[in-house]
Amino acid sequence: MSTDRKSAVLRAERAEAALTGVFAGFDRTARVCAEKIMAAFSEFRVSDAHLHGTTGYGYDDRGRDTLEQIYARVFGCEAALVRQQITCGTHAIAIGLFGLLRPGDVLLSVTGKPYDTLDEVIGLSGEPGNGSLAEYGVEYEQIDMKDGKIDLDAVSARLGRGAVKVVFVQRSKGYDADRRTLSVAEIGRLCELVHSHSGAYVVVDNCYGEFTEETEPVGAGADLQIGSLIKNPGGGLCRTGGYLAGTKKAVQLCSYRFTCPGIGAEVGASLDENRAMYQGLFFAPTVVAAALKCAALAAYMFGEAGYKTVPSWDEPRYDIIQAVDLGSAEKICAFCRGIQSGSPVDSYVTPEPWDMPGYGDKVVMAAGTFTSGASIELSADAPIRPPYTVYFQGGLTYETGRLGIIAAYERVADIGEND
Repeated sequence: MSTDRKSAVLRAERAEAALTGVFAGFDRTARVCAEKIMAAFSEFRVSDAHLHGTTGYGYDDRGRDTLEQIYARVFGCEAALVRQQITCGTHAIAIGLFGLLRPGDVLLSVTGKPYDTLDEVIGLSGEPGNGSLAEYGVEYEQIDMKDGKIDLDAVSARLGRGAVKVVFVQRSKGYDADRRTLSVAEIGRLCELVHSHSGAYVVVDNCYGEFTEETEPVGAGADLQIGSLIKNPGGGLCRTGGYLAGTKKAVQLCSYRFTCPGIGAEVGASLDENRAMYQGLFFAPTVVAAALKCAALAAYMFGEAGYKTVPSWDEPRYDIIQAVDLGSAEKICAFCRGIQSGSPVDSYVTPEPWDMPGYGDKVVMAAGTFTSGASIELSADAPIRPPYTVYFQGGLTYETGRLGIIAAYERVADIGEND
């Protein structure tokens, strides 16, 4: 074993000793969430018949429709749309926004500028004629967060002037390392404020947040929460897909955008995806707990080495993302290459920065995953721009995720630690 390898392993062992209580908390949350899922499976009498799919139009797809009822029950809301035809989280969010907004409405983001891939959806960038919300007459406004929190006073003042149809919340930090991820309780306070002032919908981009707490945003009053099935709720088994869950009215409107008015959620063949979608949800709390442990381990190891980590190892976690400020493009590439080398698939590949669609800067990504782009699996990515922060997430099992983190630590240490 090399000196660098020994140093990384020792740091991991010190971290694990310090993280015993933190890990136990993740396991407690997983148990509560697993109990809800098991109760829903029992309530809706899941059988082998639900695991087989349909073709063609997909009318009366028993497995698909029951799975959507289970999602609604587990998340604590009225309805859900859970489909493999949704290609990614951004696609799911676009369905939600186009489903609820009409010409002349205002989309108000209360967590600052949304994630990069929504720029063209909203109309903040992109070629003229691309069909953005702006081209359909939807206005966009944003309120930046204040001291790491939603500025409720500013939100209240803006709602008082009318026209806001959707209050948009990005729960996770996106590519803003200094931004806090929001808890369900914080989102609940926003929902109470919005619903007391207006008839606006509260829409939450919940990507990376599912099952990190015992309750979900829709259970705290959000009208709609949205996510990807190749992130947390897919449990590492879903091969594609996304979901929208919330009030019956909001989900129905979104289903009309997903297919077309008058048809909505009635169609959409499940093909052979039902089994993976059921089983992925079944595994999701355990997989999310493993991802949280991996994130906390990375925070401890790199924090001890002198790097800024957000959140730090001992702070509450409301998503699976771990940000590490590494200070240079060379180090973030080294980190990603370490994660790639510690992955089960394509471990021999060397990640390089590239012009990824939907992003304004070159991005380097590590994802040696069984499902392409599945960020619930061991993965890391970073835009090549100051302050050169890498975003790490996932790990189907803690044991294998740990190996990837140790490899990433070794690669960065080869360049030079901060301590």
